[in-house]
Amino acid sequence: MSTQRPPTIDPVAATRWATLAPKQLESPWLHEEVARRMEERLQWIVQKPRQWVHWGALRGGLQAQGLVSQRYPESTCFVLESTAERAQAARNLIAKPWWKPSGWRGAAVQFEVPPQPVQMIWANMALHTAADPEALIAEWHRLIAVEGFAMFSCLGPDTLRELRAVYARMGWPAAGHEFTDMHDWGDMLVHAGFAEPVMDMERITLTYSSPQSLLAELRGLGRNLHPQRFAGLRSRAWLARLHGALVEGLASPAGDGRLQLTFEVVYGHAFKPAPRLNVQAETMVSLEQMRAVLKHGPNGSRGGV
Repeated sequence: MSTQRPPTIDPVAATRWATLAPKQLESPWLHEEVARRMEERLQWIVQKPRQWVHWGALRGGLQAQGLVSQRYPESTCFVLESTAERAQAARNLIAKPWWKPSGWRGAAVQFEVPPQPVQMIWANMALHTAADPEALIAEWHRLIAVEGFAMFSCLGPDTLRELRAVYARMGWPAAGHEFTDMHDWGDMLVHAGFAEPVMDMERITLTYSSPQSLLAELRGLGRNLHPQRFAGLRSRAWLARLHGALVEGLASPAGDGRLQLTFEVVYGHAFKPAPRLNVQAETMVSLEQMRAVLKHGPNGSRGGV
């Protein structure tokens, strides 16, 4: 399987975005809304994790941290960020002050890599900006215990289709990198060792009062990571042309003067099954594999005597 999905991401730009120093104390509105909808899907999963990882809480959703913690009040959460600076910012915003009695209830939040595999990875709106998404999914698989699961969301191919059409009509480079289809995400999950991936999607339409407010929100949501994006800075004259093109190309069909953008949101979850043994004339099995097979059975079901 190709490791180049999505195929149009500049890895240097993606790394720069992932490690960008936090400048705002609130997660983007759209990310929080997607996280709220994703949290509702947890009601259909019977397993309650004893420990879980919040992957990229600063950008994925600080309010979501509270929602998931309320659902699993006895579960220990490990918040993981891409840099020490981002981890410290997350700690400042999430950690419960020790002097408040309300902070003495429930499991603690840790800001380090968990010492042992966890039962859930929660990753909201992270995959579509990863330069190597298959490596990221493999890292999640490594962090998850057998029978644990990953719960994630990301943007899909129809995202910003109106903006892409404006850029194409103006003869400009692509407005953004390509986003991966949900079926390809399912394939990557299976390739990484997950089982029973469940994928679904929805489209969310947002409207804006002006080109300025639209662009401000897009800057908070991400960056154009396409390798052939505009190089260097553009002029004020170009910005004025962009504003005019947005008004012309993104006008809402309702005729209310607002500008309209589509976001395709992909949701997914998948479980980590017990490892399978490839039986040959002579088979070498690690101690960890043997323990997992004895506990869960050779086909991933729980063993017994």
